[in-house]
Amino acid sequence: MKNFEYYAPTKVIFGKDAQMQTGSLIQALNCKKVLVHFGGGSAKKSGLLDNVFASLTAAGIDYVTLGGVVPNPRLSKVYEGIELCKKEKVDFILAVGGGSVIDSAKAIGYGITNDCDVWDLYDGKAQATGCLPIGVILTISAAGSEMSNSSVITKEEGGLKRGCNTDYARCKFAIMNPELTYTLPQYQTESGCTDILMHTMERYFTMERSMEVTDSISEGLMRTVIRNAKILMKEPQNYDARAEIMWAGSLSHNGLTGCGSVGDWACHQLEHELGGMFDVAHGAGLSAVWGSWARYVYKTNAMRFAQFAVNVLGMLNDFSNPEKTALEGINAMEDFYRFIGMPTSIREMGVELTDEQIHELAYKCSFKNTRTIGNFQILNMEDIGKIYSMAR
Repeated sequence: MKNFEYYAPTKVIFGKDAQMQTGSLIQALNCKKVLVHFGGGSAKKSGLLDNVFASLTAAGIDYVTLGGVVPNPRLSKVYEGIELCKKEKVDFILAVGGGSVIDSAKAIGYGITNDCDVWDLYDGKAQATGCLPIGVILTISAAGSEMSNSSVITKEEGGLKRGCNTDYARCKFAIMNPELTYTLPQYQTESGCTDILMHTMERYFTMERSMEVTDSISEGLMRTVIRNAKILMKEPQNYDARAEIMWAGSLSHNGLTGCGSVGDWACHQLEHELGGMFDVAHGAGLSAVWGSWARYVYKTNAMRFAQFAVNVLGMLNDFSNPEKTALEGINAMEDFYRFIGMPTSIREMGVELTDEQIHELAYKCSFKNTRTIGNFQILNMEDIGKIYSMAR
């Protein structure tokens, strides 16, 4: 087990009607003016925003609003939010939504407190020195951004999707009411479940040994998500299943399942380029490339994949042939993705990749052939292109 630091400072308020505490939570932070940041019309139609506004007003807190965040949140919306916050002298950002809204809120928070173009933070040209305080009312169980240090933004020009990870952007609080996810379309729910699984799997597939405690946490979390994702296919308003998924989403990306290891993150890097170029749903993009990545790298440590197959997916262990067990696990994982309606190839997302597009994706993913990705197996630009080809 490697040395590690574990830092999870976000206060969690979990359960029914938790959103009614919004005003008092911000009041306790001595903030006076809030940007309420959200996505589409669902937060309005459901009455959630009205409840939030009432809570803020009751606490004597002024607010302005900015909606319109879309999946794969756009840099242009971030710039709009930065300008609004500076004009209105906002001192707190409240994200009402899922990972896209939270990531956009973090980027706005960076843009207000750092003396540089905010994109430079995401493009690696500058380092963050602060972030405006942020709180979350979670409406989608997926990204785990409510408890992570990460944020991903898409720059429309060039179709670039890049991340910025610092503890400055960790949320002050996260309000989690599973009932707020009831109205999500099934595809979005299951795409979120896939994202949660992948956040754990990116940390799980490691070359590090002696990971008994962390492995047990990770394996239990993944089994829980798989079981409840299946339940939600038949019972979309099952509160207990929604609650398990919501809590798993936060735990999968707050660092807990990576304590003592070095994560891989190749699949996320592969998906980021697909999301930037084709605007695909993040979870769907991950499931579309995972099987191809797994088959490309599993021989690097077949025993690790065999452990995953046995402890997470319930495969029988063929002790004489770990590669056989590993491949059975990869097949079983893809069967699960199909069961919950997730793609296992890029064309299943309606994208027919040409050879030229594969080259472009690999070129961008390797930062113009200047970096490698992955830790389970180091992947260069040629490897990346081969995985995209396998996945198409």
